[in-house]
Amino acid sequence: MVNLPEKFENRMRELLLEEFPEFLKGFEEERHGGVRFNSLKLTKEEWERIAPFAVTSVPWIDNGYYYSLEDQPAKHPFYFAGMYYIQEPSAMTPARILPVKPGDKVFDVCAAPGGKSTELAAKLQGEGVLVSNDISNSRAKALLKNLELFGSRNSLILSEAPGKLTDRFRGFFDKILVDAPCSGEGMFRKSPAIMKNWEQYGVEYYHKLQLEILDAVIPMLKPGGMMVYSTCTFSPEEDEGSLQYILDNYPDMHVVKPELTFEGFSYGRPDWIENGSEELKNAIRIWPHKMNGEGHFVALLQKDAGAEEVYYAPTKGKVSLPAEAEDFLARVGFEIPRERLELREDRLYLLPEQLPNLKGLRIMRSGLLLGEVKKNRFEPSQALACALRMEEFDAVYNMDAEDEDVIRYLKCETITAKTEVPDGFVLICVAGYPLGWAKAQNGTLKNKYLPGWRMM
Repeated sequence: MVNLPEKFENRMRELLLEEFPEFLKGFEEERHGGVRFNSLKLTKEEWERIAPFAVTSVPWIDNGYYYSLEDQPAKHPFYFAGMYYIQEPSAMTPARILPVKPGDKVFDVCAAPGGKSTELAAKLQGEGVLVSNDISNSRAKALLKNLELFGSRNSLILSEAPGKLTDRFRGFFDKILVDAPCSGEGMFRKSPAIMKNWEQYGVEYYHKLQLEILDAVIPMLKPGGMMVYSTCTFSPEEDEGSLQYILDNYPDMHVVKPELTFEGFSYGRPDWIENGSEELKNAIRIWPHKMNGEGHFVALLQKDAGAEEVYYAPTKGKVSLPAEAEDFLARVGFEIPRERLELREDRLYLLPEQLPNLKGLRIMRSGLLLGEVKKNRFEPSQALACALRMEEFDAVYNMDAEDEDVIRYLKCETITAKTEVPDGFVLICVAGYPLGWAKAQNGTLKNKYLPGWRMM
C-alpha cells in the first residue's frame, strides 16, 4: 500500500466523493507493465508471432501490449534491435490520439526520454519531419538514443527552452504534442518517490510552468493544425485549468473530441474549475481504478483554419564525398538525395526536409547520421544500422535470437561467422532485424557496435 500525502487524499476525496474508496483501493494493486512495438520496423502480425515474452493487447492502443513484471524486456536482443519501447500503458495515449500522418511536420515539445517521440516517428513512416525537444541536455541525450534505436530517419533533436523556438517555427507545425511537466499524481503508484516532489512544489508551480510552455508553443501551430495537451496528474488546476487558459487566451483554439473512444475513459470536468467551458468535456482522463494503467489526462485541440506561412528550406549544394563514402552509400538500399546531405566535421548527415534556418540553436542531431568520413575510408554509424531494413544492405550476417553470439555481439565482443560473409562492413541482424555493424575479415567479425549502447 502506497502511503499517500494527507493533503492529496483529502483533495481527491472532495473531487471523487463516493468513488474515492475505489480510487484509494487501486493503490494496493500491482502496476501494469507495457510495451509498444515499433511499426517502423514490423507489423502487428509480425510482432505477435515473434514477441519474446507473453503479451496481451492494451485495448485502446493499436500497438500497445501488457507484459508480466516478472519478464525483463530490456534484456532481450529484440529490445536492442529497436523492435519495441517499454512504456506505461496510459502514457501511450497522447501520441495515439494525435492524428499524425506521413509527410506532416510534427513537434514533440517536452520529449525526453522519447516514449511519445518514437511513436510519432513511427506514424510519420520516414516522411515529413519530427522535431523533438527537451530543455534538459542530459535527458535529450536519452531522447536521441531512443529515436536512433527506433530507426528514425527524419528527426531534428533540440535541447532548448520552448520560448527560444517560437519565432523560428511560428506557424510551422501541422501537429504538436505537449506532454507537459506536471506534479505527477497519476504516477504515485508506479513511482512513489514522486510524492516528495509533489509535497515540495505542489500543483501551482507546475501550472505556471505549463502556461509558459503553452504561450511559447501555440504560435508554432499552423492554422488548421492539431495539438495534444497531456499530463500524468489528476490536478484540475494543471488539467482543466491549463486547457481553460488556452481557450480564454487563444480564441482560435478549440478542444475537440478525439476519434479514439474506450469504455474505461472518463472525460474532462469543467465543474472542477471556475468558469469551465463545456469544451473541456472533450478531454480524456484515465483513472487507474477504472483502467489497467496509471493516471493520465489528454486533450486534443485544433486551431481555426486561416492563411499559412510559407517556409523555404535552405538550399544545399551537392556534397563532395570521397570515393570510399560514395561506394558505401551505393550499397544502401534506400534513397539518399544528394541535395539533403551535409558534411560537418567529417560527419555525414542526411537532413530532414522543409526545415527553417536553425543557426544558433542547440542541436543534438539534425537528421540521420550516416557515418564518418575518415582518411581513405568511411565508417557507417550505429544510427544508420538501426534505420536500415535487413534487405536494404548487400552484406548481412543474420542470427537467431537464441544464438549465444547475439549476446556476445551486444557486449561488443568479436565473433566468428558460422556462414560465409564477404570481407568488409557487414550488417549484423537478429531474426532479420538490424543490430549494428561488424567488419569482416576471413570470417572474423570485428565488432563495431556502439560501445555506449553495449549490453551490461
